[in-house]
Amino acid sequence: MEMEDIQISQMESASIFKKTNLPVTLKFENVVYKIKPKTEGMLNNSSNSEEEKIILKGITGLGGRGEMLAMLGPSGSGKTTLLTGLGGRLSGRLDGNITYNGKPFKNSMKRYTGFVTQDDVLYPHLTVTETLVFTALLRLPKTLSHIEKIAHAEGVISQLGLTKCKDSIIGGPLLRGVSGGERKRVSIGQEMLINPSLLFLDEPTSGLDSTTAQKIVSTLWDLVNGGKTIVMTIHQPSSRLFYMFHKVLLLSEGNPLYFGRGEDVMGYFSRIGYSPLVAMNPSDFLLDLANGIVDDPQEDQASIKQTLVSAFKNNLLDGVKEELRKYDDSQVHDKLQKGKFNQWANSWWKQSAVLFRRGMKERKHDSFSVLKVGQVIAVSILCALLWWRSSEIQDQIGLLFFYSQFWSFYPLFQAIFTFPQERMMLEKERSSGMYRLSSYFMSRIIVDLPMELVLPSVFVIITYWTTGLKPFALNFFSTLFTLLFSVLVSQGLGLALGALVMDQKSATVLGSVIMLSFTLVGGYFVHHVPIFISWIKYISVCQYTFKLLVGAQFQAGETYTCGINATCYVQDSPAIKAVGLGDTAISIVALAIMLVAYRFLAYLALVRIGVTKK
Repeated sequence: MEMEDIQISQMESASIFKKTNLPVTLKFENVVYKIKPKTEGMLNNSSNSEEEKIILKGITGLGGRGEMLAMLGPSGSGKTTLLTGLGGRLSGRLDGNITYNGKPFKNSMKRYTGFVTQDDVLYPHLTVTETLVFTALLRLPKTLSHIEKIAHAEGVISQLGLTKCKDSIIGGPLLRGVSGGERKRVSIGQEMLINPSLLFLDEPTSGLDSTTAQKIVSTLWDLVNGGKTIVMTIHQPSSRLFYMFHKVLLLSEGNPLYFGRGEDVMGYFSRIGYSPLVAMNPSDFLLDLANGIVDDPQEDQASIKQTLVSAFKNNLLDGVKEELRKYDDSQVHDKLQKGKFNQWANSWWKQSAVLFRRGMKERKHDSFSVLKVGQVIAVSILCALLWWRSSEIQDQIGLLFFYSQFWSFYPLFQAIFTFPQERMMLEKERSSGMYRLSSYFMSRIIVDLPMELVLPSVFVIITYWTTGLKPFALNFFSTLFTLLFSVLVSQGLGLALGALVMDQKSATVLGSVIMLSFTLVGGYFVHHVPIFISWIKYISVCQYTFKLLVGAQFQAGETYTCGINATCYVQDSPAIKAVGLGDTAISIVALAIMLVAYRFLAYLALVRIGVTKK
């Protein structure tokens, strides 16, 4: 994909942003969220296991057009749960009335809604421009041309003040990239690309210094002035940030303690008997109240919280409900629903093509890292030295068995981490309706093909011609293609295990046990496998690969030196006899079935764990 700089004027950029800009008013009334705690062990009381824990206890409020609503509260107060529920991304039992311009949430609302998670889930090796351009190509509708989508991304970069770092990589824990504030602005920019009328942000200033946090909120303030509705959670903002919020919702253990204008909050708590003895940051004071901490140490924290909850119900709740009833959003809602809704912005082929290009740019750094390339080269040289010009049939068979084992284990353990590592990215992008799961999966499989096949090809080229194997083109290519076939099958098994378990440590242990089982029944270590366990060899990648590798080097009727002035047929060698020289077609068909079946199993596992479109 071309990443050329496209110069657009501020007027052109603004015109792009106005294409889908419609006001959205968010209302939520008496929102309650319950979950069933997970029980551990078999001795738990059955009645207790049925009890539900109430996370949100009747939250009411609203966010109007051109307003910034901040939800404050200590850790565990329910801020993120409420934000996720309002954003239509919360699974489980959510009761209450949540409306967007007077109507419940539907998939059609996603084109007007952006959601920025607390953690910046970004690809570390992509630049700022590449990150936003790829997002634009996936999320913006097909009615816009390729050039217009890139121009749109450039406009967001300019609007967020990311021009200086546009060509810098995002970076990660072990890779130096842009700063934390710039990463956060990139995350916000990904959502701004669709020009959302309603933007949710979970802790956008978390981990940032006060100056950087100020820049982030100032950016959001500019969006609010443009008519957007912004709802965010924030833990402990500075006083300068606090007074930028139009409305504040204070939570404590799932209960609302205050909802109203930020500038009125201190006056309200003073009227009900709670005011700080000294001047202090309003957010610090509110967090103390939400934790039940006041200047009088004799007062019980639980009773303070209950008093504040009762005060909210008696003094503020009726006014909040009256404010909700004032809004008439029917006409705006009709505009939102006008026209036929297509849940996908782009076709399956377009999604796959963009994901393929993005995957190539990101995955090449991991697949061809110095460590991995060095590992394969070192093992290749070691094999060349150990089997240098070997003419002993037993040594050659040992080399072929090592081929089958190393290139079964290596690709499996490379692939086993794929989906666990990308789960957060996949869930983030899928929840926003960016692409189909099948598009992602197919592009991921195709991206890995050339990268997974380069290193084993280099390995065979180095070792084959130095270890005494038959120096003929037919034998060489038979060996090479067999090994590459095995690599793809083992990679599919690794993808399936990773998708099924979705935990790197557990998947590694399971993969080790499976591959060791395949190795032991592969026909090299044990020639006479007991019948009650011999069935494993019929599903063993190693066994079929070893059989094909042996068949690529030896033919029935060939002889070898088996003693002083004695020759034997290769098919009578104990190591070859255990696997046999026939049934090549059966081995090829078996590996082909595994190649397809493992990948299909991986896809089904991704569907099962819920990374489908919500």
